[in-house]
Amino acid sequence: MPTPVTTPPLAASGTAKANDLEIKDAHLIFSSVWRDLEADVGRENLRFPKEIILLGGAPGAGKGTNTAFITKTRGLTCPPIVVSALLDSPEARALKNAGNMVGDREVIGLLLRQLLRPEYGDGVILDGFPRTKVQVECLKLLFDRMQALRSEFYDTPLSIHFRQPTIHIMVLFVDERESVNRQLKRGKETVAHNEEVRRSGIGELREDRPTDHDEKLAQRRYRVFKEQTWEALQSLKEIFHYHFINAQGSFEEVEQNILRELEYQSTLELDPRTVDRLRGVPVASEIIIGARQQLVKRLDAYELEQGELFEQVVGFIEKKIMPIVKRHAISGVAQVNAEDPVLDAPIALAMLIDVFSERGYHAVVDLHRIEVPEKFDVRTGQITCRMKKVFRIQIRFPGSEIRRG
Repeated sequence: MPTPVTTPPLAASGTAKANDLEIKDAHLIFSSVWRDLEADVGRENLRFPKEIILLGGAPGAGKGTNTAFITKTRGLTCPPIVVSALLDSPEARALKNAGNMVGDREVIGLLLRQLLRPEYGDGVILDGFPRTKVQVECLKLLFDRMQALRSEFYDTPLSIHFRQPTIHIMVLFVDERESVNRQLKRGKETVAHNEEVRRSGIGELREDRPTDHDEKLAQRRYRVFKEQTWEALQSLKEIFHYHFINAQGSFEEVEQNILRELEYQSTLELDPRTVDRLRGVPVASEIIIGARQQLVKRLDAYELEQGELFEQVVGFIEKKIMPIVKRHAISGVAQVNAEDPVLDAPIALAMLIDVFSERGYHAVVDLHRIEVPEKFDVRTGQITCRMKKVFRIQIRFPGSEIRRG
């Protein structure tokens, strides 16, 4: 009996061929753009941002609202690159005026040149990229080239310009119903705002999108996002740092979701050599684990094992330091100079610091040794000095905010 021959479904076969074609197109486009770029600026000047955040989101998810917060959270100092605005730049208009379409090649060319600007060196947010499978493949190729440049210049004086690249995919997501409701609400708010601007002549007109006034168009815009942009960003999930942000809640809830997702992780962002160099210094979050239990254990040990000295230290705090601290309740910072002999015992300083820590203060003690003239020999002219120890104690705590009015 002959062995049956199975063939893949036509749809699957066609999809595979389409994907292969898109990958091939991406390689051709990227190679062409890269070759032109290198010829124009020189290989040593292909200095791309250390960090690139690809910001995508469903319509109405709050990209515009949250971009400033994300920028601040990551410590970026430059405005985002908005691809739609880039396509309305003089360079893009010149292409259109010459009768050319602004396709994937033009988008990649404009974007890569923009990324080389010095202000984006430490990092930048990309709003609206990638949107097609070709652009997704070009992003992968860009990351490979950035890694190759880093390896090439690793042991050269230019290495600081070719740091470990970090790419984050950040997707702000809301469901279809929430998206449509937000789009329609935005439409009403835009109409009211623009009417007031025209009436008063104060302020700037906002963009009024047709999709913000028609429920079916708003639904269609959401579905286009799910079918195109969502799929493009999802395909990068296994390659780059991927952050899915639930944007359904209030502004405060969404900001907390963003903070949790973008929590700094040194091993992901530092050069491996730097990570190795710092490995012996514990992270603060590690040393504070169990710190409260250790503090309690130490304080109880002071009381049970060195009760007399502990009583003296606590008495010194109550009588000598707290009156000064109370006088500085508004500023939240008190400076105390002390020469009390109770502090001569090394363990006494540890007791003092632990007592203030347990009470919610932050105490720092600095010992200054000062030579004080005590005796003068008239015959020899020799001055005999004694060493005076001055303990400079700084106490910090939340100050009082007094309303002025």
